[in-house]
Amino acid sequence: MTIDPNRDLSPADAVLIVDVQNDFCPGGALAVPEGDRVVPMLNDWAEAAVRAGARVYASRDWHPGDHVSFVPEGGPWPPHCVQDTAGAAFHPDLRLPDSAILVSKGTRFDQDQYSAFDETGFAQELNRKGVRRVILGGLAEDVCVRASALDAIQHGFEAVLIRAATRAITDDGRESTERELAEAGVAFT
Repeated sequence: MTIDPNRDLSPADAVLIVDVQNDFCPGGALAVPEGDRVVPMLNDWAEAAVRAGARVYASRDWHPGDHVSFVPEGGPWPPHCVQDTAGAAFHPDLRLPDSAILVSKGTRFDQDQYSAFDETGFAQELNRKGVRRVILGGLAEDVCVRASALDAIQHGFEAVLIRAATRAITDDGRESTERELAEAGVAFT
């Protein structure tokens, strides 16, 4: 599927920028290889969305300092994206429009939340605003982008992955994720 962000967006679309935070970029606590390379393309999509009257959302991990998903607490991940730290901040080159709405996840003390839809009220927000299609990219393709795309479909939205504006933790993870997303009905641009 080809979507021209300068021509094919409408107010029924939402661009979701997933977790483009310092801790997921090179030098961060849980860096995704070349994670910073998604920023210019996501900036272009956000600008095009604003021009077209589409909505822009940016999800972020926003963990308490002793989050259950962290290795010291018995979880699988190193501490990352701790609330109000430099690692939790968005990449400095990411240009979120003033109208962008932040979706904070991973705030629960008892479980992780990979998807922007996981107990955040995001699906209800999109429905309330008349959104029918979620176009997404960000980090990491094989974790939080994957979960958010699958949940978008589960909640009845069309989902389109901006393939060039995502990076996965591993190449194998990218391949298996893209197969799973395609089988679930996610489109790619």
